[in-house]
Amino acid sequence: MTGGTEGTQAAALKAVLDLEERDTDVFVGQTPSTERQRIFGGQVAGQALMAAGRTVAPERGVHSLHSYFLRPGDPLAEIRYAVDRIRDGRSFTTRRVVAWQQRKGEDVAIFALTADFHAGEMPVAEHATPMPEVPAPQTLPGTAEIVARHGDKAAWMDAMGRVVDQRFLQDPFAAPPKSPPTTQTYTWLRVAGELGEDPAVHAAALTFVSDLTLLSAGFARLGGGWPDFVGASLDHAVWFHQPVRADDWFLYETDSPAASSGRALCFGKIWSADGTHVATVAQEGLIRALTD
Repeated sequence: MTGGTEGTQAAALKAVLDLEERDTDVFVGQTPSTERQRIFGGQVAGQALMAAGRTVAPERGVHSLHSYFLRPGDPLAEIRYAVDRIRDGRSFTTRRVVAWQQRKGEDVAIFALTADFHAGEMPVAEHATPMPEVPAPQTLPGTAEIVARHGDKAAWMDAMGRVVDQRFLQDPFAAPPKSPPTTQTYTWLRVAGELGEDPAVHAAALTFVSDLTLLSAGFARLGGGWPDFVGASLDHAVWFHQPVRADDWFLYETDSPAASSGRALCFGKIWSADGTHVATVAQEGLIRALTD
């Protein structure tokens, strides 16, 4: 790493996103040391997007990705990302990526992603959802305050809190039940440190962060927090509307319009600090009671 990111948590995230090219259209990613039993889903999604982008002309930025989590990732094994060059058109480039790991000597797919890249053009229609008025991130408690408040049951947040700075409008472990029409939850986030100027890195970092807090929307109408529930992401999609810096503050609004059969559909909207609607996120996840 060079420049102002050296020695920072942003540099650690950039290292995670800096894949090794093992063969033509085959890239390998590593997982940082962790006590987690499975790999954080946002890491795999961010690395897969980086693998796709490494095969695309740099002037074409990603405008959408759609992905499925197929198996839990083993944090002790390397991940191999195989890229399929589906389309190279005049305006759009499409890539499919499958992430593989070894299980008992056999290759198994743990994640699949399709990403589309666009050359950009003059808009005919141009509009965006305005950012709601919320307190500034500097006025709100961060991860360290939440961990200090809740002790052991929040300790798992500490490692992620050193990579992604989060500021909470409500206590994620003691949220009151929400009811229509106000079922949204808001969190400020940014990567801790500086990521440099590469738009592909910022898009991958935003993808990494977008998996945080989103599934919590699925039980927001019940109240409480993650110690009361367990969950897993099933699929994840991101639409990129405007360029974004993932190392600057952005506001993440999450909500869930429907939940049934143990699954919750969750939507997210992301605004940069200046009020620009930069991305929209969708995810379906599995939510179970802790006692199940």
